[in-house]
Amino acid sequence: MFSSPLLISFTLLLSLPLLFFFAPQILPPNHFHFLLPDELDDLSLFHRATVASTHSSPRIVSHLGTTNPKPKIAFLFLTNSNLSFVPLWEKFFHGNQPLFNIYIHSDPSITLTPPGGVFHGRFIASKKTHRASPTLISATRRLLATAIIDDPLNQYFALVSQYCVPLHSFNFMYNYLFRNPLTSISSFSSTQLEYQSFIEILSDEPNLFERYGARGDDVMLPEVSFEEFRVGSQFFILTRRHALAVIRDRKLWRKFRLPCLNVDSCYPEEHYFPTLLSMEDLKGCSQFTLTRVNWTGSFDGHPHLYTPLEVSAELVYRLRQSNSSYSYFFARKFSPGLLGAVDGYRC
Repeated sequence: MFSSPLLISFTLLLSLPLLFFFAPQILPPNHFHFLLPDELDDLSLFHRATVASTHSSPRIVSHLGTTNPKPKIAFLFLTNSNLSFVPLWEKFFHGNQPLFNIYIHSDPSITLTPPGGVFHGRFIASKKTHRASPTLISATRRLLATAIIDDPLNQYFALVSQYCVPLHSFNFMYNYLFRNPLTSISSFSSTQLEYQSFIEILSDEPNLFERYGARGDDVMLPEVSFEEFRVGSQFFILTRRHALAVIRDRKLWRKFRLPCLNVDSCYPEEHYFPTLLSMEDLKGCSQFTLTRVNWTGSFDGHPHLYTPLEVSAELVYRLRQSNSSYSYFFARKFSPGLLGAVDGYRC
């Protein structure tokens, strides 16, 4: 006969599959959050990034001063195909190696041609992504966490896609970002400058209510009310403090990780980051994206794709212009066949 402790252990072991099967049907959805193995991996990465940032936060003075080290920009490439504009980006980065880092999150289900040069060895541990799902949020958070761990000098984090092209020189971009700090925190030996993030944050988008209810009625409550819900561009440039706020977040992620019932209004990556940073530190954000996108004639959630006949010097100059005091840094979407044309007109 089995001993009593052994029988109890055996019974508990057999009951675990039943628990996982029936619990979602018994417990309220808002109080039941099993962590998937992928999420456990991500949480470990985010924890290491938080610890790394706590133990290594160099005091950085403006690059215009004499104190080293100089701050860096981390370029985060989110891609599900080959990086078509590698030669253009190579020219953009040339001669500025001490001032930037590159990190690439590629969909592991896609076979890519490994880029060389400054892109060599810059792929991070990646996972599969899908449209209309929170996987694009997870991929971006992995990029941010990896960049935070990799180099404490990374102070700005620029998220771009494989279809993005730079509209200005690296020096213009670097000087623009680090030119005007919002505040400065002084110590006995140095000054820590605080800069603003460039992320689009909109509260008056026409389909805002449909987007808010994409997961079902009242699902976002109580963490996110409709009055707090925001939308914006998928691509942004965040400061280090805001990048840390993103990877530390658990409360809002529990809502935005839920599957959408209405996939036509489901763009989690355009909702999560604007909502989180609006609630965390709206004054520290420009509420404006530095990535130009043309939504004229958009189809199935995709913006206008520029053709060879459209590319000219006039187009590049026009894409730089904005309705605010900010100048656009990047533009999308450009097809891979436009490399020569875009490179010829960019300056």
